[in-house]
Amino acid sequence: MSVRSANVSAQELVFHLFGRSVHPELLQTYSSLDVQQSNYSATVKICEAGHVVEFRFSGHTVTELISPGNTPLPQKNSFLERRLKGCRDERYELENGLCYQACYHLEQLEPDVYLNYHEELLLDCNRADLSYQFSTPNRLSPIPLSFLRIDATPDSLLVHSYHSFPDDFAVVKTQSLFEL
Repeated sequence: MSVRSANVSAQELVFHLFGRSVHPELLQTYSSLDVQQSNYSATVKICEAGHVVEFRFSGHTVTELISPGNTPLPQKNSFLERRLKGCRDERYELENGLCYQACYHLEQLEPDVYLNYHEELLLDCNRADLSYQFSTPNRLSPIPLSFLRIDATPDSLLVHSYHSFPDDFAVVKTQSLFEL
């Protein structure tokens, strides 16, 4: 099993949006959840450096993912590829009737502030819809963790994600809305 804190830096991360599915072999999955609604289905996964949201409706698929910049990903039907840096908002109205909105933020913290925030994230992790605590080579270091909160209605999927990177004293936060 890979150890995220030793292999992935928050500064390497890229936020992607595809108008297709992405082969699951390209990303190692640690935890996943399927969401079923009358108008769509979705699969949400926690991966080595972030997450994948695959949203399927009316014969269409849209995939959001966060991955290291060196991950080999398809270029076909790539709508968005942005390095995670600061805070950004994106909005796409797709021809197939889907409105997609995302806000993503790489937050770099001072070490003492990060340690306090990490304790809060650990508590929140226990109440999340999907979570994973990665291993760390140093038992005294904070553990890297990822968790997602999901709000599903028949016409929309709202996903809040949190990914911590203790070696960088960084947290990646996203909020994504898929709306029919």
